[in-house]
Amino acid sequence: MTDRLAARYLRFARAEARGHSPLYEALAEGVAGDAAVLRFVAELPPDKQQPNLLFAAVRHATGTQADWATFRAALFAGIDDVRATMLARGTQTNEPARCAVLLPVLGRLSGKLALLEVGASAGLCLLPDRYGYDYDGVRIGSGKPVFQCRSNIPAPRTMPEIVWRAGLDRNPIDPRDDEQTAWLETLVWPDQPVRVANLRGALAVARADPPPVTRGDLRTDLRALAATAPRGATLVVFHTAVLAYLPDLAEREAFAAEVRDIGATWISNEVPAILPAISAKAPPDRLPRPHHRGAFLLAVDGEPVAWTDPHGAWIEWFGP
Repeated sequence: MTDRLAARYLRFARAEARGHSPLYEALAEGVAGDAAVLRFVAELPPDKQQPNLLFAAVRHATGTQADWATFRAALFAGIDDVRATMLARGTQTNEPARCAVLLPVLGRLSGKLALLEVGASAGLCLLPDRYGYDYDGVRIGSGKPVFQCRSNIPAPRTMPEIVWRAGLDRNPIDPRDDEQTAWLETLVWPDQPVRVANLRGALAVARADPPPVTRGDLRTDLRALAATAPRGATLVVFHTAVLAYLPDLAEREAFAAEVRDIGATWISNEVPAILPAISAKAPPDRLPRPHHRGAFLLAVDGEPVAWTDPHGAWIEWFGP
């Protein structure tokens, strides 16, 4: 068990944190090489063993630690609080800057849009038309925060017309609840101040007019929520970094089949291995460049169209 956990944390360090968060890279490598910490994590339920959850729980219980040695000491000094936090909470990173890589797809859809996000958390990604964007110096939208995004395609010319929006999440977060939003902020990697500023700005937008997020499971409750979308609008079901929480490939494929059966436009933005039938279609000569570690694969109706940064910092389009 601990060997698999060590490999998981080492993979996180090298594929996800490296080049993005020196602190989390060091912490993950530290965990991977520490038998006592691995035993602590192994005693938790499988869905509570994620690196992001461990690191956020230690921050929540003991504050932000500057290096591996102080992190390890803080973990064991507050181990009961850390364990309780990990058992009570989950990773619900709500990264609003991901709207910058979703907008080029939404901008290509005609007519009025009805957005339905699964794994919506506080619903911040349901508000793409209320933010501002900067694509390599080309601005779109007048809202704030303004998300910076490097792109190899022209910036969208106009904002989509969104007439309905709804989210589905097992544990919705109320953007007006200070305790809940503080946990969201704790989940942001501590050496990424721009992400913190973006989150705070998006939460301010959401507090003014919170998007409705229904408590439910994407495996059982999607169809009922989709049925409430207005007729005459194009229903768009989308998600980012969500299907990894379904460990069974058959469940992920069943979800994809249901979205198709509902008749919605389907936008997925996930780690390539999560939907292998889609990633197999990605052009072999257009694989993400080496410095694009941990890239997500953006797809529309099961057809891959772009590689994207997990936090919305860049998009590399290769689709039609």
